[in-house]
Amino acid sequence: MAAQKKAVVGPLVGAVVQGTNSTRFLVFNSKTADLLSHHQVELTQEFPKEGWVEQDPKEILQSVHECIDRTCQKLAELSVDVSNIKAIGVSNQRETTVIWDKLTGEPLYNAVAWLDLRTQPTVESLSKKIPGNNNFVKSKTGLPLSTYFSAVKLRWILDNVRHVQKAVEEGRALFGTIDSWLIWSLTGGVNGGVHGTDVTNASRTMLFNIHSLEWDKELCDFFEIPMDILPNVWSSSEIYGLMKAGALEGVPISGCLGDQSAALVGQMCFQEGQAKNTYGTGCFLLYNTGRKCVFSERGLLTTVAYKLGRDKPACYALEGSVAIAGAVIRWLRDNLGIIETSEEIEILAKDVGTSYGCYFVPAFSGLYGPYWEPSARGIICGLTQFTSKNHIAFAALESVCFQTREILDAMNRDCGIPLSHLQVDGGMTNNKILMQLQADILHIPVMKPAMTETTALGAAMAAGAAEGVGVWSLKPEDLSVIIMERFEPQIKATESEIRYATWKKAVMKSMGWATTESESSDPALFSSLPLGFFIVGSMIMLIGARYISGIPY
Repeated sequence: MAAQKKAVVGPLVGAVVQGTNSTRFLVFNSKTADLLSHHQVELTQEFPKEGWVEQDPKEILQSVHECIDRTCQKLAELSVDVSNIKAIGVSNQRETTVIWDKLTGEPLYNAVAWLDLRTQPTVESLSKKIPGNNNFVKSKTGLPLSTYFSAVKLRWILDNVRHVQKAVEEGRALFGTIDSWLIWSLTGGVNGGVHGTDVTNASRTMLFNIHSLEWDKELCDFFEIPMDILPNVWSSSEIYGLMKAGALEGVPISGCLGDQSAALVGQMCFQEGQAKNTYGTGCFLLYNTGRKCVFSERGLLTTVAYKLGRDKPACYALEGSVAIAGAVIRWLRDNLGIIETSEEIEILAKDVGTSYGCYFVPAFSGLYGPYWEPSARGIICGLTQFTSKNHIAFAALESVCFQTREILDAMNRDCGIPLSHLQVDGGMTNNKILMQLQADILHIPVMKPAMTETTALGAAMAAGAAEGVGVWSLKPEDLSVIIMERFEPQIKATESEIRYATWKKAVMKSMGWATTESESSDPALFSSLPLGFFIVGSMIMLIGARYISGIPY
């Protein structure tokens, strides 16, 4: 029997997208930007104590191998020769901190996730050491001192895990964000793996000077982080090393971007003044400020957007960061059991079309931008006996939109030129109720690309455009036209403002719930309680009362 003829396609580029909830590998045609195939693996998160969020670095690495292998199998079934894959880009959840043994290749501790809150006492202690008239940390990094960023997570590990301290003392320890761990492992690990990161991920550690684009000794001394455990810093688009195993052995890894920067590139927001909002585990609005750092007066971050080549200039962005977006849907599924799949929330919300005065502030990890308030905790308010799980589902979707409105308002005031529309991407944008709600609450059009995998596309573009690869042109005339779906506001501006004002009242009520003392006073009591325990308790009492009364819930 004659061998099956392989399909003829142009040069292909693969993209690893390592997120908080899942890992994906996607393969694109570099000439058309068409997505050929992909595979996704969902990940587990561990919550050892209240406010702690961890992941297993080995599970993350294994998920990458599985996604690459399965995608290559799918391509073979489509008669596509995987030898056409000329480069691989990596995009990753940012800030999540990994430390491992370079002699054994084994993680020395679980990855401490970006959402983790255990470092609040560390933050409070460090904040007392920053002169009031010279916040050198923010001026050098563009970031507020917060549990969100890597330096305080690494400081906590070094202070509390003796075998990590020992590994550092013996020169065996390496630190990195998820991109560093993956690239080191995929390029050989203990057998010559490359230890590095790109400027976008480095800019989220709080150890990196965003002006000089290098690790900063004053910052490392302040956080007491030894500089010899830090990765080398690269641009976002250059050959870092070659895959050393698997179906894509020998293929260069030549693109690396933090997930939000990758989405900015994938949305082709290369011009100053262009912006995008990504709806994932959290929600992140990035506004391209070009080659200049713009510092916010309203709770936004200044960050490196991308540097697409070793000799290319760095571009910067203002960023509005929301901790809980898609994570609230997962919480409704996994903690409350209101839904069995994430997709069901759209059906529940559509059935009622309103929250009926119910407001949900999902401050599970405190509030990020524009408040940066670690004492906040999640609340559901405005409940009545009429409130059903449908209304709570609707309120959960609204909460994502209200949080976006808050950071968009801050961004409009910082930049002086209000956005006329909002470009969006991410898995949640498949929810049409959410997109319409977002247009209504912002009262500007929302533009969703037909191909929503913009984070993967951005990583692939960076990899394919790297010097020595050169299969993807980033010249404006060569970029693919993005087909957009447009959602127009359908409610009056006055109604939007009334709902937004009520949301802000709910936000105020969420603040001041947690203190360092109250959270650490009785760990034996609280460490086993699921996230949002007290909200759940009040809801159970409400549902129980209605059940006893014979009222359906």
